[in-house]
Amino acid sequence: MALLEAVGVSKRYGGILALNKMHFAANAGEVRAILGENGAGKSTFIQILAGAVAADEGELKLSGAAYRARDPRQARRAGISPVFQELSLIPELTVAENIFFGDEQLSALGTISQRDLNEKAAALFAALGLATITPNVPVRTLSIGDRQLIEIVKGLSSDPTILILDEATSALLPKEVDWLLGKARERAASGKLVLYISHRMDEVRRVADRVTVLRNGETVGTETTTDLTDGDIVSMMLGRRLDRLFPERKPTATGQIALKVTDLKVGHILRGVSFDMREGEVLGVAGLQGHGQRELFMALFGAERAEGRIEIWGKPVTIRSPGHALSPEIGMALLPEDRRDQGILLGKPVRENIVLSALKRVVRRGLVDTRAERKLVEEAMALLQIKADSMEQLAGTLSGGNQQKVVLAKLLATEARILLFFDPTRGVDVGTKAEIFSLMRSLAARGFAILFFSTDLAELANVADRTLVMSYGAIAATLQGETMTEGAILSATLSQGSAA
Repeated sequence: MALLEAVGVSKRYGGILALNKMHFAANAGEVRAILGENGAGKSTFIQILAGAVAADEGELKLSGAAYRARDPRQARRAGISPVFQELSLIPELTVAENIFFGDEQLSALGTISQRDLNEKAAALFAALGLATITPNVPVRTLSIGDRQLIEIVKGLSSDPTILILDEATSALLPKEVDWLLGKARERAASGKLVLYISHRMDEVRRVADRVTVLRNGETVGTETTTDLTDGDIVSMMLGRRLDRLFPERKPTATGQIALKVTDLKVGHILRGVSFDMREGEVLGVAGLQGHGQRELFMALFGAERAEGRIEIWGKPVTIRSPGHALSPEIGMALLPEDRRDQGILLGKPVRENIVLSALKRVVRRGLVDTRAERKLVEEAMALLQIKADSMEQLAGTLSGGNQQKVVLAKLLATEARILLFFDPTRGVDVGTKAEIFSLMRSLAARGFAILFFSTDLAELANVADRTLVMSYGAIAATLQGETMTEGAILSATLSQGSAA
């Protein structure tokens, strides 16, 4: 008997059929990968299991008994614990408070002991092999990678029968990915079920026993992982063959320097970064978490106070704020690390999100020229193939991949020619990744200069023209040409990252 079974489960959001009579069955003692494009129905299925939304029709079963969770707390009591792709932590609360939120033990006076919470969290971290995390610090002070680890620990804290990992490695370092995959296999070996959602095929092959593929809200098929090639899986996801993930890389950099950075410093984190980026170049950035990549991008965009010299197209500038960075004087735009918190207004329509940073292009004498606005948005949606009912659909109802495309459309609408892409493919499907890479190379061919950080070294090795390796707040190595392989980037990153 299957531990978890879904029979004919459907869910509709307005005119969008997110799940269409989906069927699914998974056994205790296995890690089951659930794959599909963004919008294929993965997140909707997980949300139904976790009690976040209700199915419109169909039936769920746990160990043969009917299951329907009215809310996430009921799902947790049933032994289902999700770790969602989009972080759900409360920034102002501490690490320990977030982990045990809703499950705190009250004293006789109805109070919560912070000391007990911290001790309990510290014991949990030690048991999981994460003793370096401090329980009493506010989550807002942590990097997105550390926040992801806290989210995972929160999911593990209740020792669930079914652990759901939804793109849980997208912000993790390689050693942290290894740790999580090991925990997933441990849980399966102990008779639990792990549902593993990821767009990273190497991880799927390392951890999953079987693969279930969804497309357009329907189950395409379930196969043993070793019986499928990566091409087979991608074809099942897309309903077609993907010719290639990475576009042909033709050198397009000119001799003109678009961005020159000299001795850039941010507090005690950036210790004097110097480099130049040329017109038509995709310049990669690699490095272990916390070695200054985020601060570099934020300083260039005017969101961090910095010292040093910045030149734009040969002219020295002082970038005072993100608004100044976006101005015609600077012409620099950022695709941020966290699209939901920093890049998109979930409660606003696609149209408003796209024009938000380009109002000067559509405002005439203080009023919005609706014809110009519609033209701008329609062209952006067509260029990026944004899947939405209309430009009035709320951004928060789109899939993760289409939300990322909206952020990209907003960035391009600014007409900035220096683009800062911070991990642009985090949590998006393989088809969308291919589209983003193709867009980057086509923009470079049109004379844009792109600074490109990625946690996926294969992306840097196959998309960037050169790659800067950061270590302890400085540029420790520069790779290009035949020396810029995935292995070489990893080797340079690890060797520099372990330096004293």
